[in-house]
Amino acid sequence: MFLAASVSLVLLTGACSSDEDTSSPAPSTSSASSDAGAPATSSTCPTAAPDAAAIPEWTLDGDSGSMAVVGSTDTAAPAVTVDTPFAVGETQVETLMAGDGPVVAADAEVSVCYMGVNGRTGETFDSSFERGAPVEFPLDGVVAGFQKAIAGQTVGSTVAVAVTSADGYASGNPAAGIEPGDSLIFAISILSAA
Repeated sequence: MFLAASVSLVLLTGACSSDEDTSSPAPSTSSASSDAGAPATSSTCPTAAPDAAAIPEWTLDGDSGSMAVVGSTDTAAPAVTVDTPFAVGETQVETLMAGDGPVVAADAEVSVCYMGVNGRTGETFDSSFERGAPVEFPLDGVVAGFQKAIAGQTVGSTVAVAVTSADGYASGNPAAGIEPGDSLIFAISILSAA
């Protein structure tokens, strides 16, 4: 399935922050392997659509277009709506709901539920919420915009980030439908950090 395979395409950057389109192994997403000892609260991501009447917690006018984010809840996935094409000149992070856990270090191993939306098209290109399972990865091994969104937040927080092309995939990522210059939007629930 494209979404399961695209986790590595969207998040992992490699050791040298290369923008090359490579297919590196996906972070561990199998509950039969590294998630076996994970607490029940971090073993699933909500898959239900949010309430249609939900009011966005964050709206942002970009350099072009605009976007609005409804954060995830215990029972519903987030929603991102985009007036396309949406682009930002600076990566911007918004805490939708502050958690009460420890602060996430820039090099932590994290478990998150997330969705990624392409600002140019308004289409979701990856979502662990759709898969119903969180992903785990080292925070220093993901695109810069994703790391900027999570580092310094507290566990239990829900955040959103509008990512510049330079902090995402400046050269694009065709396998995920990301073209050079595309701004990205992520909605993220931080489940744990170690």
